[in-house]
Amino acid sequence: MKKFLSLLICLVMTLSMASCGGNGAVGSASSEEPSSTVSSAPVLSEPESSSAESSEAEPPAAAYPVTVTDQAGREVAIEEEPQRLVSGYYISTSVLIALGLEEKLVGVEAKADKRAIYKLSAPGLMELPSVGTAKELDLEGCAALEPDLVILPLKLKSAAETLEGLGIKVLLVNPEDQELLSGMIELLGTAANAADRAQELLDFTAEQQAMLADKLAGAETPTVYLAGNSSLLSTAGDAMYQSDMIRLAGGVNAASEITDTYWAEISYEQLLTWNPDYIVLASDADYTVEDVLSDANLADCAAVANGQVCQLPGKAEAWDSPVPSGILGAVWLAGVLHPEAVTEGEAADVIDAYYETFYGFTYSEN
Repeated sequence: MKKFLSLLICLVMTLSMASCGGNGAVGSASSEEPSSTVSSAPVLSEPESSSAESSEAEPPAAAYPVTVTDQAGREVAIEEEPQRLVSGYYISTSVLIALGLEEKLVGVEAKADKRAIYKLSAPGLMELPSVGTAKELDLEGCAALEPDLVILPLKLKSAAETLEGLGIKVLLVNPEDQELLSGMIELLGTAANAADRAQELLDFTAEQQAMLADKLAGAETPTVYLAGNSSLLSTAGDAMYQSDMIRLAGGVNAASEITDTYWAEISYEQLLTWNPDYIVLASDADYTVEDVLSDANLADCAAVANGQVCQLPGKAEAWDSPVPSGILGAVWLAGVLHPEAVTEGEAADVIDAYYETFYGFTYSEN
């Protein structure tokens, strides 16, 4: 079977390269479709036929076939409700758990056994076959799982084309900001017959956004520098999800002037010029708050001088990334920036409610 798949994949990739006249390397990022130009919401087509005789006493069944537009702008027709799902991206895997679809997963991204959220909510996922990383998909291994639907990040567009040449349906997703994340949730809910659950998840996020807007109305907006996981001098520009998180929390991204890239490397001089009120470390940073506070290069930085350096929690997952729980990062950060408006207890209650509703465990007890 593996030998047959290998030959078939090679044939499909060869035909794809010949028809496109370009580089057919799998896993390379597409430079022609930046995040800002992709479609963020699914577009539904009418089913080919409808049954006027269906009983009004029973809830209508999901309409298949259904056509959705993924976040690369590709129309994908799904003939039947998918029963075997593969997710090659930790963000889409997290969404599928929140939508109650973890039992349909037959393959997930590499290093699933390292993700605390899976251990806490869906430990069976840690035993599933790996289909590679968000940079390079294991095409042969993925195809061998005989999935009905595969979800991949936008950068794996060439892999998606190869899989579709094998008759496997693929959705490309690109949750780079809050709007695109919401679009991805709606897209997966529609494609996998979990639209009601997706709406419940979106409503929870909208409720927290409204709560923050109400409580923080008229509050001052301190500047916040969000430091990356590998280096203090790596930060998220305005196009990144993290910038939305800071804004929702009642702050201003110190690096908002960076609009031509995503993660940017800066200098100490630049950080001192911005002189942020707060420095917030990524939840999985490989350096500590104490490292920043004791850094002699930052002695004159307002955040350091005032002791306003902290790190996002990360015991379940990284809220400073575009996962469905990302709204919790904004709620937690609002409690740091505006403790008089959003108390620690209020933030804790929201966090517990989220994980109890969508992941089946209590955050504060773990």
